[in-house]
Amino acid sequence: MKMVRVFHYDAFSSKPNKGNPAGVVLDADGLTEKEMQGIALKVGFNETSFPMKSDIADLRIRYFTPGHEMNLCGHATMATIHALKTRGLLDKDELMIETGAGILPIKIHTTADQGIYITMKQAAPQFEAFSGDKGSLASSLGLEIEDLENELPIVYGSTGLWTLLVPVKELHSFKRMKANNKLFPQLLKEMPRASVHPFCLETYDKDADMHARHFSSPFSGTLEDPVTGTASGVMGAYYANYLKDDLEDEVHLLIEQGHEIGKDGRVRVTATQNHDNYDIEITGNAVYVKEFQMEV
Repeated sequence: MKMVRVFHYDAFSSKPNKGNPAGVVLDADGLTEKEMQGIALKVGFNETSFPMKSDIADLRIRYFTPGHEMNLCGHATMATIHALKTRGLLDKDELMIETGAGILPIKIHTTADQGIYITMKQAAPQFEAFSGDKGSLASSLGLEIEDLENELPIVYGSTGLWTLLVPVKELHSFKRMKANNKLFPQLLKEMPRASVHPFCLETYDKDADMHARHFSSPFSGTLEDPVTGTASGVMGAYYANYLKDDLEDEVHLLIEQGHEIGKDGRVRVTATQNHDNYDIEITGNAVYVKEFQMEV
């Protein structure tokens, strides 16, 4: 048995116990994959991250839910980079990170009041059609088919992780949502392991552009992700593809999430035209909450 220190950070918020919690294990190089998975299960957050040395980038980050390893995680990246920078373990403001979704650039911005904001480029957006039953999908979220926005498409989207983007007509519907994620694999026939990300254009914050919730795949071992970085990036790509003015080459969005479960946070997304696709960047922050130890 050995003791491992886990640092709890909340991402996409400057207030502890808001935003999205992530575990960060800073001395991960000596851990096996089985040990990392066991730590993530014990921690119980939607993701725990393990930064380590890389032969092809400045840093490698591995991400684990309680159930399995993920290729990429936006909020755990914010937490990891914030932890390394504030603890004096990172002397760069621009770096490349190795992830399961590829090598991605990171930029760190420090504001006048010493607040740290992190910009992360995500993988190139991809979309795939959803051909499942919309009524059954709505029911799996605790909604009626009439609650869904029929003027916009339901599609799978990815900027590193696949999620099903489900447009909803009105903000009040989000309070009624009660997801049964055990039904997702049979409903998402094209991508049974995808998560489900309902969103709408009504918001609580007058400065925000989109509101969302994020319901996890049952394989992840969790039900809901409070504030989702990768899915926010996908929402930016969706907006650029299906909603923006054709004359715009760049879209800047403020995405809100987590209100219904008391974890409200914010993600800034930039979608920049790049030939026939978009470059997607998300910007967010993080705050230290506490440290704890566990046996491995």
